[in-house]
Amino acid sequence: MSPSKRIRVLVVDDSAIARRVITESLAPYPEIEVVGTAVDPYDARSQILNLNPDVITLDVEMPRMDGITFLKLIMQHRPMPVIIMSSLTTQGSEKAMEALECGAVDIVDKPADSCSAHKDGPRLLARIQAPAQAPAITRPAPSASSGGKRRFPARSLILIGASTGGPEALKKVLSGLEPDLPGIVIVQHIPAQFSRAMAVRLNSVSRLEVREAVHGDLVKPGTALVAPGGFHTVLHWDGCDYTVELNEGPPVHHQRPAVDVLFSSAVKAGAGQKSLGLVVTGMGSDGAAGLLELRKAGALTVAQDEESSVVYGMPKEAVRLGAAAHVAGISQMADKINAAFEEMLSSNTSWHPKAA
Repeated sequence: MSPSKRIRVLVVDDSAIARRVITESLAPYPEIEVVGTAVDPYDARSQILNLNPDVITLDVEMPRMDGITFLKLIMQHRPMPVIIMSSLTTQGSEKAMEALECGAVDIVDKPADSCSAHKDGPRLLARIQAPAQAPAITRPAPSASSGGKRRFPARSLILIGASTGGPEALKKVLSGLEPDLPGIVIVQHIPAQFSRAMAVRLNSVSRLEVREAVHGDLVKPGTALVAPGGFHTVLHWDGCDYTVELNEGPPVHHQRPAVDVLFSSAVKAGAGQKSLGLVVTGMGSDGAAGLLELRKAGALTVAQDEESSVVYGMPKEAVRLGAAAHVAGISQMADKINAAFEEMLSSNTSWHPKAA
C-alpha cells in the first residue's frame, strides 16, 4: 500500500454505540477513512464487496453469525488484515485468542465510550496502520522435532519479544521446540486480559509447559513464561535460578510489558553466553536495543525475516542496529533454535556461527 493512500476501514459490530465510538476514535486522523459500518457478518459481506476495505475491525460476539465463523470465511475468500475488537470478559478473551489462530492480526480492547475513544484513538490508529501497510504473507505450518532430556548451563535462557502478529508467530516457534530446552520468557504486546488466554492456547500446542508468569516465578528448563499484560517482567539471578519480578513501572515504547525491559534485565542478571534472544513480528522498535545488549553480552541473537513477518517493524529495527546476528523465517525458527542449543552442548563452547 502506498504510504500516501488513506487506509479504508470497515467497522463490524452489532452494537450501535461501539460502531459510533470506534468511528469517533478514528475520525481525527486523515490517514484513515472509515468507509462503512456493519451490524453483522451478513451486512459486512455485502459491504466488503461494495466498499473494498483495506482493514476490518471485527467484534467476536454477534447475532446471526459469530465473528470467528465470519473471520474464517474472510480468510478463505477475501484475506485481509482483521483486527478483533473484544470486550473485557473471560469468554471474550478466549474467543479473541481463537480469532488470532484463525488469521486475525491483532486484538484491541473495545472502547467503552466517547471519552475512551479520544484516549484510545492513537493506539487504534497505530494498530490499523501496521498490518495495512505490511505485505501479504503465507503462513507455512511449523516443523516438529524430538529429543531427549539434556542439561544446559544454569545461566542458559531463551528470551522472545513479539507484538502485532506475535501470537501466531509464537505458536509456530513454541510448537516446534524441544521440551527440555532452557527456560523461556516471552513478552508479547497484548492487552492485560488476554495474556493468560494466550498462554493457555500456546500451552495446548507445545511440548513445553507454557503459562502466564507470576511474581517470584523461577525460570526453569522446559517452561515458557508469558509476561502478563500490564506488567513489566524483570529477571534477577538468585544464585541458582532466574527469578521473575513483575512491576507496573512507566511504559517503555508505549508498552507495558516492554521487550527492552525484559532483555536489559536479563543482561544485568547475567544472561549472555549460552543464552538466546529472539525478536519476531511487530510494529515499532521495542526489543531492538535490548537485543543489541544481549548480543554484546555474548548471546545468540535472531530476528524474524521480512517475508514471514506480519509487520516488519521490531525485527527490522533489530537488524538495522546490528542487534541480530541471524535472520530467519518463522517456519524455520524452532529448528534453528533446537540446533543452536544442540551445537552448544556438543561443542561445549560459545555459540558456533553454523548453529543458526
